[in-house]
Amino acid sequence: CIHQIFEEQVEKTPEAVALVFEESELTYRQLNNKANQLAHYLQEKGVKTDTLVGICVERSLEMIIGLLGILKAGGAYIPIDTDYPQQRIEFMLADSQTPIILTQQSLLDRLDFYQGQTICLDTDKETISTHNQSNPNSGTSGDNLAYVIYTSGSTGKPKGVAMKQLPLTNLICWQRENSKIKTGGKTLQFTSISFDVSCQEIFSTLCIGGILMLISQEKRQDLLSLLRFVVETKIERIFLPFIGLQQIAELAQSYDLYPGNLREIITAGEQLQITPSINKLLTELTNCTLYNQYGPTETHVVTALSLQGEPDTWPILPPIGYPIANSQIYILDENLQPVPNLVRGELYIGGDGLARGYLNRPELTQAKFIPNPYGEGRLYKTGDNARYLPDGKIEFLGRIDNQVKIRGFRIELGEIESVLSTHPQIEQTVVIVRENDLGDKRLIAYVVSKEESLNTQVLRSYLKAQLPEYMIPSTFVFLESLPLTPSGKIDRKSLPVPENQPKDEEYIAPITPTQELLANIWQEILGVAQVGINNNFFELGGHSLKATQLISRIRQAFEIEVPLRTVFESPTIVELEASISKLI
Repeated sequence: CIHQIFEEQVEKTPEAVALVFEESELTYRQLNNKANQLAHYLQEKGVKTDTLVGICVERSLEMIIGLLGILKAGGAYIPIDTDYPQQRIEFMLADSQTPIILTQQSLLDRLDFYQGQTICLDTDKETISTHNQSNPNSGTSGDNLAYVIYTSGSTGKPKGVAMKQLPLTNLICWQRENSKIKTGGKTLQFTSISFDVSCQEIFSTLCIGGILMLISQEKRQDLLSLLRFVVETKIERIFLPFIGLQQIAELAQSYDLYPGNLREIITAGEQLQITPSINKLLTELTNCTLYNQYGPTETHVVTALSLQGEPDTWPILPPIGYPIANSQIYILDENLQPVPNLVRGELYIGGDGLARGYLNRPELTQAKFIPNPYGEGRLYKTGDNARYLPDGKIEFLGRIDNQVKIRGFRIELGEIESVLSTHPQIEQTVVIVRENDLGDKRLIAYVVSKEESLNTQVLRSYLKAQLPEYMIPSTFVFLESLPLTPSGKIDRKSLPVPENQPKDEEYIAPITPTQELLANIWQEILGVAQVGINNNFFELGGHSLKATQLISRIRQAFEIEVPLRTVFESPTIVELEASISKLI
């Protein structure tokens, strides 16, 4: 089990630094002792193998202590993102029937509806610290659960992927054997614990005696601050989705600020593209290897490719590589027959990497985790198209269904459609993804309304109460009817391209020089032809990564430091101009 591999590492390097967050750090011995005390406390509270324990905490040393403590007690953690809407948190806790939650005093108001046991890792610290520091007997095996992570679901409700210890232990051991960094090294803890990559990031570091470098949420969102942090603290390994890597590469080029200590960049979550900026970054980082990894939440990582040679020789869309240890990949046709090399088929996954299934969803589990016709166990039906190349590498060819990846987030379009359709003034709705000239993917919602008064602001607010920020469409298009195919289905290909100007926002041209400059910057970043001074940055297609670009451009244009949160608090040009004028 993962925590046992960690405990072996504690024996080897007890006094080595394990965690660093701002001015605080913990050695392996200190981290292990604190996690053990929490584990014994949790066991007192009734936690044993397969007990689900929620964890809703800010990014901190306590976050890692909490994860380790849950695993050491024998339980499985359910990460609850503090940024999620209240309704989503309520659904996750009701669906999982979690009997106990780890949190912090400042977050209790987000959980005031919760009827189970609540432990505050800060204010209950003294009580927890009276418990035994020795390694508890967890009784866990490879078949016991390690975590349940909720992902977007096509029915309108998220579904919980119940991941066992075995796939994660297999991945951590494989990562340890195949990494350039065999022992030690500094790894950035970037990913939210609500996403599976965080598990690999955290435990592949703590199981080799490395230093896990935590960052605040504010620094995580401001990519220039993040890049400076990576440079200043001499980070050696980072895990990033493609779009995050692209933004970091652009900033490195703009500021001539290259993180020379990086030895490994691991990307996963969506199709990797070798853009000019990423090419330049890896050309500058002569001692750094770029890895492309693939695996859905239901299996975690199951294939990997190490890009070799000069970046100029890499394909623009690199393959996803070869299966990792103890994983099998099958590319099959609709009759579950293997397809020849270079022929497209659906990718199925077998071996040690499979989750137990979906929590409380036996029918969906049975549909997606099928008996393996070519060996023992089950196969996971990914819904991804792929093909084998002649050299044995696997090439990813996109989705079969309506699931999409945007900025590394897995989104079922059906979930957004389902929530939108519950609005009393909506007759019909369909959500699609469009890509603009800059290569940005955007969610577009097409709506047939019963009321002419319905507008973008109303629908954004309605969705924000139920869905995470990354699932909110950037544009809403109001139609009298949806186009249909001759067979009566919605004709997605005939849906009109959205106008750049939101319908419910009258265009008012920039007046002052600052407004004109800001409008030009917005047009370039967002890829739109016209920006009015009252248009909302996020309704024109902006998101947190675009906001980071905007801050960078404002810094260059006005030679001032504007906090990232200013864009969220002042999302129109008029409001942003007022904020900038206070700083000049």
